[in-house]
Amino acid sequence: MSHENLKGRTAVITGGGGVLCGGFAKDLAALGVKVAILDLKEEAAQAVADEIKAGGGEALAVGCNVLEPESLEAARQKINSVFGKCDILINGAGGNNPKGTTSKEYYEDGDLENRAQDVKTFFDLDASGVQFVFNLNILGTLLTTQCFAKDMVGRENVSILNISSMNAFTPLTKIPAYSAAKAGVSNFTQWLAVHFAKAGIRVNAIAPGFFATNQNKTLLFNEDGSLTPRSNKIISQTPMGRFGVPADLTGALIFFCDEKYSAFVTGVILPIDGGFSAYSGV
Repeated sequence: MSHENLKGRTAVITGGGGVLCGGFAKDLAALGVKVAILDLKEEAAQAVADEIKAGGGEALAVGCNVLEPESLEAARQKINSVFGKCDILINGAGGNNPKGTTSKEYYEDGDLENRAQDVKTFFDLDASGVQFVFNLNILGTLLTTQCFAKDMVGRENVSILNISSMNAFTPLTKIPAYSAAKAGVSNFTQWLAVHFAKAGIRVNAIAPGFFATNQNKTLLFNEDGSLTPRSNKIISQTPMGRFGVPADLTGALIFFCDEKYSAFVTGVILPIDGGFSAYSGV
């Protein structure tokens, strides 16, 4: 399908230098959307933009910190001057932090008494690390939306797509901060959908399952490329028996962005996880 009505629109994508959000940028650019790729690492955003432009698409790389309103506003002004106002906002910046992660899946008797330097229990979680995870995922989504939605209110055919996680449905062991933060993103998505319903902005989210990305490479694979023990557990709990690839998200992305298919859809969080969240393990 050509999705002709998307041609010429402007999409702003945070975290656009990453594997998944970089894929979003390429997918939209292929449909004639002008994509502004925002990332804390401008060189990563530029690499994606260069690939898009080499293929004949329109792309702009912008270095931006989603936790700094001044940085977001500077990005907005630059994008407006080059591409015009934002029509599609994708809040993709997010992630985890080792300081918000435990070493073990379960608390074991003696963990408090026999403290090991290389073992982090729930009681060892670092408050600053947990705060960073919440700020990046929730505050980063809120501040970015505040910045770009001011150019979207009252206009037709505009939408926001947040990136949640299947962790928001069923929290994973070891990563309490990330799981809770993504649950917050899902809840905030629903709140925004209601808040902006009369302003013409649809707000939805996708909740990816396990995708092989640069960020989780060491979690999923050993140095020799084989699956880690945790990775084997993931695959055993995924009915479709594989990790996701960026192309698995394309259909949902375009569905939510194109009002010809989703004009009456808002406040939805769609899992794309190979059946992980539906599987009871039995």
